[in-house]
Amino acid sequence: MSTKGSTKERTKSITKEPRQFNVVMYNDDFTTMEFVVEVLVDIFHKDELTAHAIMLNVHKKGKAVVGKYPYDIAATKVSAALSRAKNDGFPFRMSIEEA
Repeated sequence: MSTKGSTKERTKSITKEPRQFNVVMYNDDFTTMEFVVEVLVDIFHKDELTAHAIMLNVHKKGKAVVGKYPYDIAATKVSAALSRAKNDGFPFRMSIEEA
């Protein structure tokens, strides 16, 4: 098969990474440390040691970033965490901020 006289078209495929958002957890005086660790392990898939360290950081500093995700994933995780907190009677707070 001859390609004489034909033109090859070059196409550039530009893949744009989705914008990232930080999930921020806030400290309060009512939500238990055990609950926070449980949320970090179950919903944010942190190991026990990392979850405990994040929880202490939130407790000491008042807030901390617990993860960076595309918006839809961040919103889903925050919604699941806040729903669990509401069911357990905790005034737990989280937010989503552009990274």
